[in-house]
Amino acid sequence: MRPYLLPLACLVLAAPLVAQNAPGGPPGTADPARVAAGRYTVDTGHTQILWQVDHLGFSKYDGQFGGVTGTLDLDPANLSGARVAVTIPASGLVTTVDGLTKHMLTPDFLDPAKYPTASFTSTKVEKTGAATARITGDLTLLGVTRPVTLDTRFVGAGPGMDKAKTLNIGFQATGTLKRSEFGMEFGVPMVSDEVDIRINAAFVRVG
Repeated sequence: MRPYLLPLACLVLAAPLVAQNAPGGPPGTADPARVAAGRYTVDTGHTQILWQVDHLGFSKYDGQFGGVTGTLDLDPANLSGARVAVTIPASGLVTTVDGLTKHMLTPDFLDPAKYPTASFTSTKVEKTGAATARITGDLTLLGVTRPVTLDTRFVGAGPGMDKAKTLNIGFQATGTLKRSEFGMEFGVPMVSDEVDIRINAAFVRVG
C-alpha cells in the first residue's frame, strides 16, 4: 500500500465504530429548565481559568490555570442562595513559554512555595437575565483577600457520558482584577496591572 493511503484506510476501517459510538447530538443544551437543585462538584478535567494581560502595549498574552477543584450549591428556584467555592492550584499554571511559566512560579508572581493555592468563595449571586447572573465573591491570592465580580452565563445542562447519566452543568464567566491589589506588582506597568479573566466551568451533580 502506498504510504499516503494508510491514513485513509484507517479512517475507512474506523468509520463503523465511530458511527456506532457517536451520539445523535451533544447531551447538554442551553435549557435552564434542565438544571436540578443540589450540590455539584467541579469537573476538574473540563474547567479552565484563562487570564489575559497586556504585554508592553504591543500585544495581549494569554495563560490559564487547570486543576481547579470545588463545589457549587445551587437551587434554580432560589438563585440568590447559590454558593460556589473553588480552589486553584498554582501548579496548574500553563503558558506557551517554559521560561515564563517557571518565572511565574517564583516569588515575583505566584510564589507557590509560600502560597500553593488561591481560592474564590461567592458572597452574593444576582440574577441578571434568563440565563445570566452576576457573582460577587472573595478571591484570596498571595494571602490577600479582595472582592471580585464575575458576569456569568449559563452554557448548558444534561446527562453526562457516564453509565449513570449523572447531571452535568456548565457556565462561562468573565471579570477583571488588579494584580497589584494582591501584592503582585512585578512588571507593572510594562505588563498590565489589570488582568482579564475568563472561566469555563463544568460541574457534576453529587447530591
